[in-house]
Amino acid sequence: MMEKKVLSFSVIYEAAPEEGGYVAYVPTLPGCHTQGDTLEEAEQNVKEAILVYLDSLLAHKESLPKESRILQGKVEVRI
Repeated sequence: MMEKKVLSFSVIYEAAPEEGGYVAYVPTLPGCHTQGDTLEEAEQNVKEAILVYLDSLLAHKESLPKESRILQGKVEVRI
């Protein structure tokens, strides 16, 4: 039996005030995003979305992406 790997991906969570809840997306996996009513639900949903994304890559015999360094910052501008 093949041993399973543990992979780690950065996830960005954003509050979605108009819809309520949170949106979660994975910068390393283009198009991999989901939402949840709570942060906990968004986290569980994004784990499932990542697994589906990776399963699709494997089914199509594509390589799994390696995450590059993800930086997040905040800047102020005057308008």
